[in-house]
Amino acid sequence: MNTRAEQHKKVRIVPMNGDHLDEVAALERVCFPDPWSRSMLAEELDNALSAFLVALDETGAVAGYAGLQVILDEGYILNIAVRPDCRRQGVAGQLIQVFLDFARGNRLAFLTLEVRASNYDAIALYGSRGFRESGRRRNYYEHPREDAIIMTLDLSGEGGAP
Repeated sequence: MNTRAEQHKKVRIVPMNGDHLDEVAALERVCFPDPWSRSMLAEELDNALSAFLVALDETGAVAGYAGLQVILDEGYILNIAVRPDCRRQGVAGQLIQVFLDFARGNRLAFLTLEVRASNYDAIALYGSRGFRESGRRRNYYEHPREDAIIMTLDLSGEGGAP
């Protein structure tokens, strides 16, 4: 089996733009039972509170994407999705790292997200970045019905807002 370092996929992370919408919408349909539509994603491009990133592989195709919404000093990670053939290669971690760097650089008090209770790989990834379970939303997800684990990374002790 390859080590984690050997599995690190080289991607270029850039802001999502209109040219990426078809691929990101297709990725949503592959990754989520209740995907965001292309129009929902397009609306986020005009949302001053949101920042969406894409990870482009060596061919320029979307390997993954992530969205962040910032309200005052609070960061909410909205979506993270990685193409199935690119999973377990560090793509999600690289996207999260950009948000972590942004949060610290902009002195956000915390970053938070929701994850399916059965998504053990994602929970482990977020935990490795310092996120901790801070709550649960019962029956939050549908298809199948499942709880959401709320995970939060408290940055207030790092010079963020009090």
